[in-house]
Amino acid sequence: MQRPKEGFLVKRLLISAIAAAGLFGVATPNSVAATGPVQLSSDPAVQWNAFLLGLQATPGDQPATVHPTYDLAVMHTALNNAVQSAQTRVPRFPASPAAAADAAAHDTLVALYPTLRPAIEQQYATLINRVPHGARRAAGIRVGRRAARAVLADRAGDGSGAAPTPFTPGTAPGDYQLTPPALAAPVFTNWGRVRPFVLRRGFTFRPPAPPPLTSPRYAAAINEARTLGIATGSTRTPDQTQIGLFWNAPIWATWNQIAQTVISARHGTLSDDAQTFAGLDLILADSVIGLYDAKYTYHLWRPITAIRAAETDGNPATAGDPTWTPLSNTAPDPSYPGAHATVSAAAASVLASRYGDGTSFVVTSTALPGVQRSFTSFSAAAGEASTSRIYNGNHTRLDENAGQQLGQNVARFVLRNAAPLGLVRQQHRQRTHR
Repeated sequence: MQRPKEGFLVKRLLISAIAAAGLFGVATPNSVAATGPVQLSSDPAVQWNAFLLGLQATPGDQPATVHPTYDLAVMHTALNNAVQSAQTRVPRFPASPAAAADAAAHDTLVALYPTLRPAIEQQYATLINRVPHGARRAAGIRVGRRAARAVLADRAGDGSGAAPTPFTPGTAPGDYQLTPPALAAPVFTNWGRVRPFVLRRGFTFRPPAPPPLTSPRYAAAINEARTLGIATGSTRTPDQTQIGLFWNAPIWATWNQIAQTVISARHGTLSDDAQTFAGLDLILADSVIGLYDAKYTYHLWRPITAIRAAETDGNPATAGDPTWTPLSNTAPDPSYPGAHATVSAAAASVLASRYGDGTSFVVTSTALPGVQRSFTSFSAAAGEASTSRIYNGNHTRLDENAGQQLGQNVARFVLRNAAPLGLVRQQHRQRTHR
């Protein structure tokens, strides 16, 4: 029967994407400095990653109810599985790893983005034509297609295609309220119930509840956001203002671009690059599931609501300011924990495990074109990305601290337990993809 074989292929992927990538605490390669603009590597893992990031950044291309980290994880899981399978074939029946990567990425993206098939076909034609014609290419394409089928079948029925749950804001102090200026409906209300890739449940590392509104910790956090995050009259330095604006780009995309920069500077193998992206995006996908589980468990109000309505919070150390406006418009979901903190802590943990934390690189941002920020470690970039949300008035330090802990917990768990979890969780499952 074909399906059990494909299920085993997916289980091997979960091991190879993380364990074989050197992400279980084994010795990492020397740090790599990417201290200037780096031309992207020509290998398929990097090229498909850049293509998918571009697709997701195009207005209307990404389904509004599917978080982009999900599709990145699905594509890179299949791509990596295909590459590792192609490389382990017996010499008598060799397969091209590059062709396997191209076919796996193509087939997963066609399934995930059926309306964008022409663009995906064009990308596939460009990359597959770089692989010499012959038996190795044909065998690689077969391996890639089999890997894509396996991953798509494994993810079927995982909740990613479910309609978002309607959310009615509460009316009590502390309850999340729709935020100006758009008063947009909350997003990804159901995402915490999507089946994770590695974690057993989305709530596995749910952070503890935020402190009471009447507590000194809450007052300190709100007052810090009030003075640092206001649009005009802030206590921010010019550099802090730049930081607050710079990191407004989608944070998961920024960390995938950081990975592209470091990978391209290293000139590693296709196998190495595929493993790194798969490990990164599996952990980001599970971190985001955990993030939304917590957000819609606690549904804490955002700073703009909390500061404007501070007279109602029962805390004598806070004061209301009905006209308070943040430096950046507030994202349409509850405040606790912070997404930038969660994603950045998770990504930094993965990349540091792979390359060593002391890796230098430059980051650019679509939110501030032409501006570059340089870092000498992944942890430094993660810390700045997290703090940026206080500088721009979107979050308090309570949100960011909880997010950092969540991201680190997810990454630590996956890095230590991915292989056994893969063997336990994915046995005897048959699904149809969304």
